[in-house]
Amino acid sequence: MRVSTFAIMLGAASLSLGGCASNRYGYNDNRQLERAAAGAAIGAAAGAAVGAATDLEIEEGAAIGAVAGGVIGAATANDRRWHRDNRGYCYYLDRYDRRVYDYDRRSC
Repeated sequence: MRVSTFAIMLGAASLSLGGCASNRYGYNDNRQLERAAAGAAIGAAAGAAVGAATDLEIEEGAAIGAVAGGVIGAATANDRRWHRDNRGYCYYLDRYDRRVYDYDRRSC
């Protein structure tokens, strides 16, 4: 019974994090949402393990871990989408749509 409750909670949490987030060009480019979802999933797994090892219920540990992981994942994300120009250098666009180059970076 515990596993099915955990699966339902994890499914509901993943649906709530999957909201629409698109940039002005119409495609999904929100790294903060991706990091929050990944952090929530990792936090839920770690919280379930801690809940199973301690006096907490597995569901309680998973819920606490998912919230903490989601917050940490969203807070540590940067919203930079890297591009490569015709010379092979990597850059991202700042908030004024100006190119900011990183000449040492080779993987974009």
